[in-house]
Amino acid sequence: MTEVPVVRALGLRRSFGHRLVLRDLSFELERGGALVVTGPNGSGKTTLLRLLVGLAAPSRGTLEVAVERARLGFVGHEPLVYRELTALENLDLFGRLYRVPERRERIGMLLERFGLWEARNERVTAFSRGMTQRLALCRALLHDPELLVLDEPHSGLDTEGAALLDHELETLAGRATLVVASHDPARLAPFTTSQLALGAV
Repeated sequence: MTEVPVVRALGLRRSFGHRLVLRDLSFELERGGALVVTGPNGSGKTTLLRLLVGLAAPSRGTLEVAVERARLGFVGHEPLVYRELTALENLDLFGRLYRVPERRERIGMLLERFGLWEARNERVTAFSRGMTQRLALCRALLHDPELLVLDEPHSGLDTEGAALLDHELETLAGRATLVVASHDPARLAPFTTSQLALGAV
């Protein structure tokens, strides 16, 4: 019996008014696969990722995502963390929302893994862009998502942070299903199972 793909798109379109952003896009992504989405700025990478996580709806065509919303992890251009809270308070809040088992242990492990343990009690307002991006990645990984969707996740990270992310993605590859939009697909080549190149519409 053939396993149902985690993501199936058929004739997918998305437009904003008269501006067509995605045109007749069709692809499938198997469970445990890693899809890298490439293309120039304005080609619709961010729009596609927002469709995948339910933050936007297709204008035409079908998009099936065989993962519950609670099992999705997403990092977009905005970190989606509360800047007036500390790193620890942010992750504790999201851990409660997602009912993460052994929440405190999981939070501590991620903060340590991404080099934020020493800054755990600092408010995010004091964080650099790179530190905020690291915290956003912790947030997205906290509930051990089945489908992890990342929009230019290396953006804002220093060399150390980028290396930590590379290691994390390689560890997740095959265990979770990954969709990553990137201007540097070669960096993700070791675990990429498929690539989708978007062009200007």
